[in-house]
Amino acid sequence: MKPATDSCSAILFAVCMAHFMMPFMMSAVGISLPTMGREFSATALQLGLVETTYVLSASIFLLTMGRFGDIHGRRKIFQRGLLVFAVTGGLISQAWSIEVVILLRFLQGLGGSMVMATTMAMVVSAFPEKERGKALGIAIASVYAGISCGPFVGGHMVALWGWRSIFYLIFPLGLLTWLVTRLKIKEEWAGARGEAFDWAGAFCYAAAVFLLVSGVSNLSRGWWAWVLVVASNLGFVLFLRIESCTAHPILNITLLRDNRVFALSNLAALFNYAATFGVTFFLSLYLQYVKGMGPQQAGTLLIIQPIVQTLFSPFCGRLSDRIPASYVATTGMASCAVGLAVAAQLGAHSSLSMVTALLILLGLGFALFSSPNVSMIMGSVEARHLGVASGMNASMRTLGMMTSMMIITLIFGHLMHGQQVTAETQQAFLTSMRSSLLIFCGLCVVGIGCSLGRIGKSSEN
Repeated sequence: MKPATDSCSAILFAVCMAHFMMPFMMSAVGISLPTMGREFSATALQLGLVETTYVLSASIFLLTMGRFGDIHGRRKIFQRGLLVFAVTGGLISQAWSIEVVILLRFLQGLGGSMVMATTMAMVVSAFPEKERGKALGIAIASVYAGISCGPFVGGHMVALWGWRSIFYLIFPLGLLTWLVTRLKIKEEWAGARGEAFDWAGAFCYAAAVFLLVSGVSNLSRGWWAWVLVVASNLGFVLFLRIESCTAHPILNITLLRDNRVFALSNLAALFNYAATFGVTFFLSLYLQYVKGMGPQQAGTLLIIQPIVQTLFSPFCGRLSDRIPASYVATTGMASCAVGLAVAAQLGAHSSLSMVTALLILLGLGFALFSSPNVSMIMGSVEARHLGVASGMNASMRTLGMMTSMMIITLIFGHLMHGQQVTAETQQAFLTSMRSSLLIFCGLCVVGIGCSLGRIGKSSEN
C-alpha cells in the first residue's frame, strides 16, 4: 500500500536533504583540508586519509546496510544512519587532533553508507511507478546541488569561520532531516524481514573492498600495492562463491545471472562513473596549470557541469516516465562519450568556449543517464531486494570512481614518472590527460553496449 501524498513529500524531502549533505560534505571537506592541516600540523598522507577513510568506510558497508534495510526496515536504517552521520559531524567539529578526525570520518562513512544504501529503495517503495522517474530525478538533482555548493559555500565558510564551521552546519541539517523522518514518515519497508543475515559474505566483501581501496590509493608507492589489488580481486571472487552457496546472501547472485536488466544497468553505471569521475580532476589541473587560472576562476568554470546536471535531472527523470528509460539512459551515455572525445582534444591553445561546451555536454549526458538508469535498476527487482539494489547501485558508483582514479594514477606514473605539473612538464601532462580521456571515452563506449543490451526488456519502465 502506497503512503499518502504528504508522506511521499516528507520521504522525498528527507532523501533530498541526505543526498545534498553527503556530496556537500565531501567537496567542502576537500576545500578545508589545507586549513585543517595547518592547525594540526598534519602530513599530506594524514590529510589524504581524512577523505580516503570516509570513502573506504562507505564502500565497505554499502551492500551490508542495504541488506540490513531489507531485513530490519529501510526507514529504521535510514534514520539511524542520519543520526550517526550528524553526531559524528558534531564531534569532528570538536576534534583535538588529526588522528581523531580520521577516526570519526570512518564512523561518519558508516553513517553515510546506512543512508545512501536505503534512499533510492525508500523512494521506489513510496512512489507509484508512473511518478518514480520524476521523484528519482529530483533526488539525484539534489546530489549535484550538493556537489555544486560544496566548494563555494564551504570555501566561504572556511575563510570566514574556519574548517570546523562545515561540521557545525552538518550537525543541525542532519538532525532536522532525522526529525522529519521521525515525525512525518510512519511507513516501514522490510521485504526480507525475518531472513538470516549473511555474515560470511559481509566480512569477505568488506575485506575485498578494504584491500582494493588500500591498493589503489598506494599504487605509486611500490609493488606491494599491486599485491593488495590482486588480493582484492581474489576476495571478490571468493565473495561471489560464498554468495552462490548461501540461502540468504547479501547479494543474490541470481539478480546478476538471471536478471539481465539489473546486471547490465549496474555495469552501465560502473562504466559511466569510471569514465566521468576523473574529468573534473583533469580539467581543474588543466585550467590552473595550462590556462593560468586561479582556483576561484577554475572553480567558477567547473561548476557549469553540476549545475547543468542539477537543472536537467528532474526533467530527465520525468522523461523516463513517458518513454523507455533505456533509450534515455543510452542517449545520455552517448553524450558523455562525445564530451570525453572532445575533452581529449584539448591543448594548450584551446579556447575556454570549448571547455564550456564540453562541460555542458557532459552535464547533460550525465543527467540523461543517471536517474533513468537508477529507475531501471530499482524497477527490475522485487520489493524484497530493493535495499540490496540500492546498495549495489551506490557500490557501483564508488567502485567506478576508484577505477577512474586508478587509471589516472597508472597513466601519470607511466608518462610523468612522479614529476609535478610545471611549465617544463606541461606537454607530458597534456599527453597524460589526453590518453586518460581517450581511455575514459572507450569505457563509455563499452557502457553504451551494456545500455543497448537491455533495450526492449520487459523489466524496464
